[in-house]
Amino acid sequence: MYLAEISSANIRGSLVSLQQLAITLGILVSYWIAYDTSHIGGTRCAPEIPYSGPLLNGSPTFDPYNDVPVGGCTGQTEASWRVPVGFQLFPALCLGVGMLFMPYSPRWLMEQGREEEALQTLSRLRRRPADDRSVRFEFLEIMAEVRYTREAMKAAYPDAGSFRMFINNYWIFFSSWPKFKRLAIGGLTMFFQQFMGCNAIIYYAPTIFGQLGLNPNTTSLLATGVYGVVNMLATLPAVILLDSVGRRPLLISGAAGCLTCLVVVGALVTAYGRDWSAHEVAARTAIAFVFLYDVNFSYSWAPIGWVLPSEIFPLHLRSTGISITTSITWISNFVVGLVSPSMLTTSKGGLAYFTFAGFSLLALLSAMFFYPETKGRSLEEMDAAFGDNATDRQREHMESICRELGLPVKALLTA
Repeated sequence: MYLAEISSANIRGSLVSLQQLAITLGILVSYWIAYDTSHIGGTRCAPEIPYSGPLLNGSPTFDPYNDVPVGGCTGQTEASWRVPVGFQLFPALCLGVGMLFMPYSPRWLMEQGREEEALQTLSRLRRRPADDRSVRFEFLEIMAEVRYTREAMKAAYPDAGSFRMFINNYWIFFSSWPKFKRLAIGGLTMFFQQFMGCNAIIYYAPTIFGQLGLNPNTTSLLATGVYGVVNMLATLPAVILLDSVGRRPLLISGAAGCLTCLVVVGALVTAYGRDWSAHEVAARTAIAFVFLYDVNFSYSWAPIGWVLPSEIFPLHLRSTGISITTSITWISNFVVGLVSPSMLTTSKGGLAYFTFAGFSLLALLSAMFFYPETKGRSLEEMDAAFGDNATDRQREHMESICRELGLPVKALLTA
């Protein structure tokens, strides 16, 4: 929401997609830190299944220090997990200190009545003087919407207290189809972003690559690190293409690519997953399509999942709408993280891939028939994209505000 509010319409998609690029960079770094620190004190050691070696005192527990010949297994030290956990303090500290130097959103400042500060901040963000025509025009557009929203809400709920207004902000989404459509598109985007399998593969990549025939102790961790590299590099096209190609084409092509890859991997796992060693070509093909899935998802639903919810809501409902869509993200993330381990171990994991493929198909159909294109529209012009047409009274109200502020007489609430 913050990135969308401080950016201009022509670079908003690219700027917000940089958030996803930063996420993938963080995942990449975490993968390689986990791989490197897993060797602190020695390599991970586990028995072959079924284990037939010696057992201490008749206990079925495997002891890597005593149940193998001397020098055969060195085990690990506690630093192998304390270092990667503790390292997370560093980026958190950088974020906390860095936020002290970030400007307030001009739209938020306007809502707080700090108009001069909003103008100066907008001038600083656009790197143009405050009296520049484009800066002044954008400033007045923001002022017009803030004033319209404040006066319209006061007229609709004249005696409402702060708590009543809080409840009304949520209820408004269910009061008209255009506003509910915004919420539905934002919620579906974040829902599909998780249920297409992205984080399931990220969270359980070592397990998945181990199931596809790689050594679960070393090679699968290395493949997981490579997966992180592909994840980050495949996000770069979104930064370039979002504001030139648009949102819908990337969503459609990404969903179609993910659907194809997941069906192929699911079919190979179902057919050959019981004995990968006897079907090396099938194993390598499945691994290749897992990486290809990563490419298709990373340039489409991964970044656009953050872009769309940040730009489709009107100013007075933006924080409310994003609070709902972000909640859907983490609820979906929780569910996927909870059920993925059992799905991956059922029928050698084929069920998981076919399930994610089914959601990819639903995402494809939704993007084709339900999603509008929002490329190039200012945040104040989003109503037109969703058919949220104003009544004559609302239009007259907005036009009077525009005339008073010296803006061209145009209804910002209509196409």
